[in-house]
Amino acid sequence: MTLIERQLARTSPDYPARLRGESWAPDPLYVCGDCDLSRPAVAVVGTRAASRAGMIAATELCRDLCGLGVVVISGGQTGTDAAAHAGALAAGGTTWSILASGLDAPYPERNRPLFDAIVGAGGALISVSPAGTPPRRFAFAKRNRVLCALADAVVVIEGAGRSGALAIAEAARGLSRPVCARPGSPGTEALLASGAAIVESAADVMAAIAGRGRRPVIDLPDPDSDEGILLAALSATVPRASDELGERAGVSPRRALRALTGLELSGLAVLAGPGAYLRSRTADEIASDS
Repeated sequence: MTLIERQLARTSPDYPARLRGESWAPDPLYVCGDCDLSRPAVAVVGTRAASRAGMIAATELCRDLCGLGVVVISGGQTGTDAAAHAGALAAGGTTWSILASGLDAPYPERNRPLFDAIVGAGGALISVSPAGTPPRRFAFAKRNRVLCALADAVVVIEGAGRSGALAIAEAARGLSRPVCARPGSPGTEALLASGAAIVESAADVMAAIAGRGRRPVIDLPDPDSDEGILLAALSATVPRASDELGERAGVSPRRALRALTGLELSGLAVLAGPGAYLRSRTADEIASDS
């Protein structure tokens, strides 16, 4: 299929309304297909190195979302993104792929049949870059913001501790979009620990959009236990090494590391770098409700 590109200026009536009000929004936007968005839209993203279980979860979730009349948005990459688009197409739904490269050579090239299918099914390819532009790091950051701005919620299916999908989640939070995550991978567990809603079904996503996101039930540790003492020593904004935290709390390095690991597993602390920890948003929310 020959992809016919349109350039949409911010003043164009076809320019997506959800982007028009953002001062940073690309002008023009490069589009192939129909980008009229009058229905709910959900961005579903994850790692390119997706597991079989993650691929199945993305496919099934997007199939079910399309069954509810939702437009599925993703980034067109291999792995989770491709599974999300494929699930939407299999359900006869509408899906959009937001790209960093020019539409004359959508990246990655191996997904060209998928891109053709998206447009052929009435969806759209949308790019932040003009024709002839290869994928570059700065363009991916801009792509992430566009992807999140167009969505009512962002779901991360799977990711490593430093997955690019986590950057998309951060962009979503910056735009006040609900962030959701499927449990089971280091990246998504970190998102859940920092306040993301649990997603295991399309109903969970719709609940998050409505402000009723499902979150893990977590209790604060006994304040006199090692975990309670270390939690009190954690900062929500300044990462601190386990040795420093142990010294502040008067706990040996071995006990401090053991307690911090327990706090991380329970979602009360977040690993913010090699051996450095932050108090999670979840911990603050539980404390404020107590």
